[in-house]
Amino acid sequence: MEILLFILPVFFALSVLIVPKSGVRAYGIIGSLAVLGVVIACMMQYNNDGTVHLFANKPWIAGITLSFGYDGISLLMLLLTAVLVPLVLVSNLKNELAENRLFTSMVFFMQLGLIGVFISMDGLWFYVFWEITLIPIFLISWWFGAPERKAALMKFFIYTFVGSIAMLAALIGIKMGARSFYIEDLKAVTLTAKTACWLALGFFLAFAIKIPIFPFHTWQPDTYTKSPMAGTMLLSGIMLKMALYGMIRWMLPLFPEALHCLQYPIIILATIGVVYAAIIAIKQKDIKRVFAFASMSHVGLIAAAIMTWNIDALSGSMVQILNHGLVAVGLFLAVEIIERRTGTRNLGDLGGFAKQAPKFAFWFAALAFASVSVPLTSGFIGEFLMLKGLVNFDIIIGIIAGTTLILGAVYTFRAYQLSMYGPVTRSQFADLHWSELAVLAVIIIAVVVFGVYPAAITDFVNPSLKIVLETVSTPSGL
Repeated sequence: MEILLFILPVFFALSVLIVPKSGVRAYGIIGSLAVLGVVIACMMQYNNDGTVHLFANKPWIAGITLSFGYDGISLLMLLLTAVLVPLVLVSNLKNELAENRLFTSMVFFMQLGLIGVFISMDGLWFYVFWEITLIPIFLISWWFGAPERKAALMKFFIYTFVGSIAMLAALIGIKMGARSFYIEDLKAVTLTAKTACWLALGFFLAFAIKIPIFPFHTWQPDTYTKSPMAGTMLLSGIMLKMALYGMIRWMLPLFPEALHCLQYPIIILATIGVVYAAIIAIKQKDIKRVFAFASMSHVGLIAAAIMTWNIDALSGSMVQILNHGLVAVGLFLAVEIIERRTGTRNLGDLGGFAKQAPKFAFWFAALAFASVSVPLTSGFIGEFLMLKGLVNFDIIIGIIAGTTLILGAVYTFRAYQLSMYGPVTRSQFADLHWSELAVLAVIIIAVVVFGVYPAAITDFVNPSLKIVLETVSTPSGL
C-alpha cells in the first residue's frame, strides 16, 4: 500500500494534463483526497512504538539504498502535507489557477517531492527529493506569479541551490566512512568534533535557508510576496517544514558530536530572527509581507526549540509545526480574499470590511487568535512547551524568545484592525464563497481540536522523538 504514496502523485500529476479544462478543479481535489486516504491508512496500521517502519530497504547501486519508511514524526509530516494540498486546491476554486492543468500538475509533483523527503531513509534519496520540491514551486511562482517576480525568484533559486550543494557535500563527506547512504549506516560513522561541526554546517546551511533563519532570510519576503497565493501557501504551509524535519531526522542524529559547538550559535541566530522578523512585520504596509515576516518569526522559534534537544521542546515543536502549517495557509487565504476583492494589499487602502462581510471578519479573527496562540488553540500548547524548553536551556534566551507572544499580537491585530475596521474603503466587499468558508472552518476546527486535546499529537510523536533523542547526548544529560 505504501508504494501508492509515490504512484498516486505521479499519476495525478501526469493524467491531469489530459483532463478537460472544466474538470481540472474536481480532478485535482479527488487526487489530493486519494493521497490523504493512503496517509490515513498508513497511520492506522502503524504500531506506534517509535520505531521506523521500513516498507523498502535493499541495496541499489554505488552505496545508494532503496530505503523508505516512516515513524510517528514522518507520519505527522505526511498528514500535514496530505491535508494542506486539498485545502490549497479548494481555496483556489474561485481563482483561474484552479482550472489550469500545469498548475495542478506542479502541485502534485511538489507533493511527490515532499512525501519523498519525509519517508526517505537513505541520505541520497532525501537529497534527491529535497531538490525535486524546488522545481515545481519555482515553476508555479515563475509561471503564475506577479509581473516583477523574476529577480525575487532567481534569488530564491540561487539561495536554495547553494544550500543544497552544501548539504550534498556534507552527505558525501560522511558517506566516506559508511557502507552506504542508509541512515543507520551514516549514524554509525564516528567523527571528530571538528569534522562533525563542518559537515553539520553543510546541512545547517540548506536548512537555515529554507526555514529561513536569520541572516539567511533575505530571499523570503520578496518570494512570498511575488508568488501567487497558492505558491505562498505551499512555501509557508509545507515546504519550509522540510527543513525543520531535516534538523530532527538528519542533522543532529548524523552529527551528534557537533551539538556542543552548534547548539548555542544556532539558537541565538534563530532567536534573533524571532524578534527581528516580528519587529519588521509591525512596520509593513503590505498585509502579505506582514504575514511573510510573521511566518519567519514563528518558525525561528521552532528552530530554536529543536536545537535545545529536549523532549518537551521537541514535542512542542511538532505541535507548532502542525499549527503553523494550518494557520499560515489560512492567513494567506485571508490575504488572497482581500486582494481578489479589492485589487490591493496595502493596509492604508483597506478598511471597513467587517460591516460588509461579517462571516469573513469572524473567521479572519479566529485565525488571528490562533496565530497569536491563545489558550485552547494548538499554538498555545506548542509555544508553551517550546518556551519551557528554551527557558530551561537558557533563561535569557527564553525570555527574549518569549517576546514573540507580545510582538506577534501587535502585528497580527494591527493587520486585522486596519483591514477589517475603520472607514469603509470599498462600496462592495463580497462575503465568503462556500469553498473559502470550508477551508477556513476546517483549519480553525483542527486548531481548536488539537488545542483542547494536544495529546493526540504529542502521544503520537513522542515515542519516535525519544528514540531520536537517544542518538544524541546533550550537555544537560537528557
